Amino acid sequence: MSLPLVILAAGRARRYGGLKPLAPVGVHGEAVIDLIAADALAAGFTDLVVVVNPTTGDEVSAHVRATWPAHWPVAFVVQEKPLGTVSATHAALAVIEASSPFAVANADDLYGREALGLLAAHLRTRPTSCLIGFRLDRATVGDLPVSRGTCNVVNGHLTDIVERRGVHDSPDGFLAEDGLSPVFLEPDTTVSMNLWGFQPAVRSLLEAYLATFDFDASPEALLPIFVGSILHHHPLRFDVVPTSSRCVGVTHPDDLALVQMDVRLQVELGERPEHVFADR
Repeated sequence: MSLPLVILAAGRARRYGGLKPLAPVGVHGEAVIDLIAADALAAGFTDLVVVVNPTTGDEVSAHVRATWPAHWPVAFVVQEKPLGTVSATHAALAVIEASSPFAVANADDLYGREALGLLAAHLRTRPTSCLIGFRLDRATVGDLPVSRGTCNVVNGHLTDIVERRGVHDSPDGFLAEDGLSPVFLEPDTTVSMNLWGFQPAVRSLLEAYLATFDFDASPEALLPIFVGSILHHHPLRFDVVPTSSRCVGVTHPDDLALVQMDVRLQVELGERPEHVFADR
């Protein structure tokens, strides 16, 4: 069974100020996207689809071709305009079999092999689409503010996602400075880190959503909002698969050193090999 992972590497990285997928986080300087790809293949994914943009795509693809083992199954797709993660995912469908389920991940977050393994197993054995749900206290790095999609979960099913902004740890707990309630978020709040599993039935919904999306009102169509529209208007079910994995990423420049330390700790704990390409 073919099981592709779409890696969204077309972002402009305005806050980070560089190419986040190529940030050197590995013990030997390997890039974020290197670790994601190795983790995905170790977890059971069979193909990698990297979505890039016209400006930085050549640099990302050159890195991949120079660094990844030649036998790794990878395809590149260009997202021509910066219209958001729904558009990027839709672009990737051009190289994915229509009958195949597929997964989507950010190119600047390390999800952990356990999380990717849970996602691959779900898509292979279950007929439903899904979201890997992380604990909030396992999905932040540093103390600078980030955005997190908080998930409402009933009987293991996703019922809604609320985007919370300005989320950061404080002496009194996790604080969201966005004017919404509650102001403080519990450490075990389930959050989305954009690690999705989609069944083939979602393809037509992606196309219909983009065809009717008002880009004058909002410049980007985002996957959490798209999924929210499915939950409210279609009889499709999204399961939430909880993970204890830690998800770390490079949102801000100061995050790089923290992620590097986190990766070293993962290696010391035996959660990942020291050499990214050693077991492939």
